[in-house]
Amino acid sequence: MATADLVEMGLIDVKLGDFIEVGEGPKGTRLVVDVLEVTLTSDKVNASLATNDGADWGTVSEDGTIMSLDVRFTLKTDDGAFIYVEYGGRGNLTEGLAATAPTFQTGSEKYKWLNKVQAVAAGQVNFDTKQLIYRLYEVKVAPEKGLV
Repeated sequence: MATADLVEMGLIDVKLGDFIEVGEGPKGTRLVVDVLEVTLTSDKVNASLATNDGADWGTVSEDGTIMSLDVRFTLKTDDGAFIYVEYGGRGNLTEGLAATAPTFQTGSEKYKWLNKVQAVAAGQVNFDTKQLIYRLYEVKVAPEKGLV
């Protein structure tokens, strides 16, 4: 069976803006959360929010405790490259915790390795300060000899 290891990549620090409740729809209660600031800090990439395109289009469970996340934003590295980030996941609104699965897209030769990365992130939010910090990990998958 294939195996996986998590290799820490860095931190994503997010400043959340307004929470806008759209209302009940066919998928549940739609909540749109503005993403005002983002910084990605690591030993290989340092970047911040490039445009005002960041938001979380979440769907909240009927009991209001779980939010299905649909997040997208564009980062600009400290050396001028653009990286598009998107992820889905689940947020526990009661505990302020989130688990997500980010992917990256870039045309930059320097950061092209990110296009191959499947990441996971463990997040914690402070709803009073609207700060959300994720610890970001790359999922390193390895084959098991003789499995197939």
